[in-house]
Amino acid sequence: MATNSVVSAFKVLEAVARMQPVGLSELARAVELPKSTTQRCLLTLQEVGWLAPTPSSPPRWRMTYRAIAVCGRAGVGGGLRDAAIATMNELQLSTTETVHLCAPDGDALVLIERLDTSHPLRAFLPLGERISLHASATGLAYLSACAAEFVEEYLAGRLEAPTPDSITDPDRLREVVAEVAARGYSTNVGGLSVGISSIGAPILDHAGTPVGALSVSGPSSRLVEERFEELGQQVAAAAARIGRLLH
Repeated sequence: MATNSVVSAFKVLEAVARMQPVGLSELARAVELPKSTTQRCLLTLQEVGWLAPTPSSPPRWRMTYRAIAVCGRAGVGGGLRDAAIATMNELQLSTTETVHLCAPDGDALVLIERLDTSHPLRAFLPLGERISLHASATGLAYLSACAAEFVEEYLAGRLEAPTPDSITDPDRLREVVAEVAARGYSTNVGGLSVGISSIGAPILDHAGTPVGALSVSGPSSRLVEERFEELGQQVAAAAARIGRLLH
């Protein structure tokens, strides 16, 4: 398969993951490819077992469990998730709130593990969700540990607002990132999901490079401002423990 065809196939695969189940015409518009090219990519990805059509006519496309089987191996061999899971469990038990673990993917974070609270009212994000750096506690924590050049490049891009409480002003975000770096943890009230508050901290490897972020999340009615400092210290300590376990 030619290089351009490989790029097109990955564009189609990622779009299906975002939009599934999705029809051919809608998918072709989303990836900005001709319908004939999109169809060839779909059939190729079906042949190798990554995508499958629904029984409907016309068919709509979805990912298969092969994606989970393959991508789930990303953390094997001393990876971030393996290093974090025991500490995440301790953090979830001590805070009784949902704990999220995220890893960087370009200009976003990806949720790679989640430990849920037993509370019926809870924060929820699906595994694999791409999370904006400027609109989330994990993202702000991650940015606070990144090089200034990366932060400036990110802030120069398009800063969308998932909610009315999202911060999109670059100058204000610079101030927030500096505050997070000085404090050691981030806070985010309703910036990613309406009615949800989160407290996050960056995870650094032995060289001091940010490799992910950890957060505690829950309804803003339960994660009130009076709890932020205590939870922030817990999350920061947990993130530091995970960083020391990386190799």
